[in-house]
Amino acid sequence: MLKSLQLKKHAMTGISYMLPLVVASGLLIAIGNLAGGNPSLISDYKSSYNVWQAAVSLGVFGMGLLPSVMGAAIAYSIADRPGIAPGLLMGMVANAMGAGFLGGMLGGYLAGYFVNYLKKVIVVPKWAQGLLPMMIIPLISSVVIGLVMFFVIGRPIAAASAALTNMLNNMQGGSKAVFGAIMGAMAAFDFGGPVNKVASLFADGLLLQGVYGPEAIKICASMIPPFGVTLSWLIRRSRYTKGESDNIKIAFPMGICMITEGVIPIAAVDPLRVIFSCSFGAAVGGALIMLLNVGSPVPSGGMFIVPAMQNPIGFLVALGVGSVITAILLVALKKDAKEKIYEEEEEEEQVDLSGIEIK
Repeated sequence: MLKSLQLKKHAMTGISYMLPLVVASGLLIAIGNLAGGNPSLISDYKSSYNVWQAAVSLGVFGMGLLPSVMGAAIAYSIADRPGIAPGLLMGMVANAMGAGFLGGMLGGYLAGYFVNYLKKVIVVPKWAQGLLPMMIIPLISSVVIGLVMFFVIGRPIAAASAALTNMLNNMQGGSKAVFGAIMGAMAAFDFGGPVNKVASLFADGLLLQGVYGPEAIKICASMIPPFGVTLSWLIRRSRYTKGESDNIKIAFPMGICMITEGVIPIAAVDPLRVIFSCSFGAAVGGALIMLLNVGSPVPSGGMFIVPAMQNPIGFLVALGVGSVITAILLVALKKDAKEKIYEEEEEEEQVDLSGIEIK
């Protein structure tokens, strides 16, 4: 149990370091494509290019760095600074071999734990101890884990990533809807918790392979719970206490920014009905995202990045339908709230101050 928690902690560190790069790169690509009409990438410094080509090129370069950043951050989380160089190199190997995001993650874990192993077993003279973290350990770990990546695990991961990408690209009709529904339900199930993180990690990995639909599902499913709960409150306010109503007023603007956690106080009061309603609505929204061929090159940003999406109208349709379904289910399933009023009678004691003398 403790080991799994540590693995999750290292993965979350990698995601937190990677996310700003993902957002910046995705926005650069989206802005360049919107304003410049899908410009070509800059090939070399000798050719002429414009601002939009530069923006898209920067974004593409940034996306190419994601496996390296992920690998370096995970290795750093495990082994501190000696893990950065081998983790970075394993991410570059993963990117070059087509193993992508998953390869960068696995390379980061292997590099980090191997560096920790080397710290325990390598013994050097006192005069060479300063070289351990700077040269000896990074060099040995880079060589050993690099060879493992090149000759053992790189190709199978690359083949699996390619197969998954092809499968998603070739999905049609019902299979697309089922995939979207499952992923949408996962993204909304625990309002930013571990299940949501699994769906998010999966979507981020596919983003690097040029598959944008799962990112759109993640964004839509993260916004449906706060929007659906708010709509149900507008329809039937009697379903919520004053405290819940105050939380909803906070959850809605958070939802606009794709922050789902604002729904947690409402779900805590009535978890079964709220979780079911939000997950069902998000599943419908996710299915519509896939059927309408909506895609997002940017992994977060809420309503602010909708213009940068592929088929933004389709996204708004999916978001609206999912939110309405969530609201209808909440109104139908929840019962009117009963305010708990506590009346406390406080008796004030009469204090006799006549015996106090001030000298």
